[in-house]
Amino acid sequence: MCGIALIVSGIRIDTSWLPFDSTSSTRKTEKLLFSLDDLKAALRRRGPDSVCAKKLILQSEENLISSFMDDGVSSSERDNADGIHTAKLHFFGATLQLRGINPLIQPLVDASGNVLVYNGEIFGGFDLESDCNDTEFLMRTLGECCSCGSCSAGQCVECGKSTVLGVLSAIKGPWAIIYWQDSSRTLWFGRDGFGRRSLLVHWPTEDDSTFLLSSVSPVSPVQFAPEDETRNGIGCFSYWEELPCGIYNLHVDVSKPSGYLVAEVKMHGYVNSMLTELIKWDRISVEPSSEDLKTCCHKLSRGQRSIHLASSESVPNETGSVQSAIPVPAHSLLDALKESVLRRTSLYNVYQAVTSGIRQEEFVPVAILFSGGLDSMILAALLDKCLDPNYEIDLLNVSFDGHLAPDRQSAKAGLNELRRVAPSRKWRLVEIDADLSDLVFETSHVVSLINPANTYMDLNIGIALWLASGGNGWVSDANISDNDNNHVRIKYKSNAKILLVGSGADEQCAGYGRHRTSYRRGSWLGLHEEMRLDMQRIWRRNLGRDDRCIADNGKEARFPFLDEDVIRLLLNMPLWEVANLDQPIGIGDKKILREVAKLLGLYEAAVLPKRAIQFGSRIARESNRKNFGSNRAANQASAGSVRINRKSSFY
Repeated sequence: MCGIALIVSGIRIDTSWLPFDSTSSTRKTEKLLFSLDDLKAALRRRGPDSVCAKKLILQSEENLISSFMDDGVSSSERDNADGIHTAKLHFFGATLQLRGINPLIQPLVDASGNVLVYNGEIFGGFDLESDCNDTEFLMRTLGECCSCGSCSAGQCVECGKSTVLGVLSAIKGPWAIIYWQDSSRTLWFGRDGFGRRSLLVHWPTEDDSTFLLSSVSPVSPVQFAPEDETRNGIGCFSYWEELPCGIYNLHVDVSKPSGYLVAEVKMHGYVNSMLTELIKWDRISVEPSSEDLKTCCHKLSRGQRSIHLASSESVPNETGSVQSAIPVPAHSLLDALKESVLRRTSLYNVYQAVTSGIRQEEFVPVAILFSGGLDSMILAALLDKCLDPNYEIDLLNVSFDGHLAPDRQSAKAGLNELRRVAPSRKWRLVEIDADLSDLVFETSHVVSLINPANTYMDLNIGIALWLASGGNGWVSDANISDNDNNHVRIKYKSNAKILLVGSGADEQCAGYGRHRTSYRRGSWLGLHEEMRLDMQRIWRRNLGRDDRCIADNGKEARFPFLDEDVIRLLLNMPLWEVANLDQPIGIGDKKILREVAKLLGLYEAAVLPKRAIQFGSRIARESNRKNFGSNRAANQASAGSVRINRKSSFY
């Protein structure tokens, strides 16, 4: 993982080619003051292993462009020469190294003058050796690409070489990238088709011509914005925007006769047909026939009877009947999810030679953001099947109401169920307790992390994720299957660098309450349209924010439910096999995931209702009381969608 950023100055950038309206150069944005040190500090939290910066200088003279890396000599001497115009591209990289053997420092600069900062993982699309660093691999692969600059396909029709578009479109896994191709004087940047890695952009405006890209905002805008600009966001645009998913390029040229350096930003679609189909999120089988529903209900009834027997203490050996009663699609999804978890938890140097005096049996390479709910229980059971049995697994659970929070109670129940299905694994429930009134500084910090998201709901989710991923909590002194409240708790901080997160399960399997509303209003087609909307906006509403909050602790979030193969498999299934919202809550919503849980022996987790982290941890309740006086007043004000303002008692 890496925190990446770029600051471009001295180039007159035209954004009129972009297919969205928010890039008008005449708009005004909020003022955001930060130094290069502020930016480096924010990136370092994401990538604590190394932080580095490289400055590329572009100069135009007599309609020719030359480029060179800043050698430390002031370029102002060159700027003063008549007829010479200078631009600066300042690249930043902060690395948390999880792959490869040798230490790697970004930005990378190759012998041809290409520059790369990359925040991502290559889980497929290319064949990498187990000891290969994917950033180094990507640098070599991009360096072999066509540089004609006019290619709009995966392969150049003139020279036959791969194109930058083709290489980036082929990556399976999360990524955000900034890449300078020196031979074509072209800057490439973008993020994967689902936005699993954050990349923020500040487009040039009339009052601020600087172009910036960054994984994270260094400071909170409410710290510097005038009062009239913070009130409900009226009067100005956010300084930062989530970069819409896609691949962009910026070709630098010389304007005649002025000699100024100019560029146009263009957005490209992905040239991988399989990926574009996933992004469109079209499902062939949406509306079932009466016979389809009859068959589906028969399977459900049969499965429920078998599960009741299997989960009964008097009949402990009915697992075989459960397996045969579960429909085939659930078996296929279980296999795909297992492969997805395996891809995200194996063959990384985080597992190699133990460092800092930590014995192997005490080293925890992977943790799970754990509520004890359906999604996190499935991930935990699958991780047990994929991870070397010598390693412990940390289950990170946050509560703002001690042992009374619903998520803490379900986490303890889930821990006992995991101990039943995987008794040889050492599970460690990390209880992260928080009091909102004590988090004044931390809350202000999270406001910066969620930016440009700016509602109380975003803030509540961001705080919960930030605290949970930090892994700083308490563990029981006993690893036995009884009430942990009877045991002494000791202080503990998880050192896991990889965190598995259940994002994408609700969107793809109809887990939200709004899905039931859409189904009631528009039947199966209405449900499908709502689910597609959720998947096509997940980059803007969820994943960028979540990535920034988790990565700020030097941890990398990985999303097994958003693996390309998992998404494809679910899309190829009839919608009524995925969910049946004629059935009650806890049965019909996320039906297929409940069947997967049963295949894993998680019978108690299989019937748990959906509960969002802000409610399960009870941070929403505490936030409502603090900022609106009571839950009732907050509900009347639709507190979740209310924008944060500077007068909030958070500050």
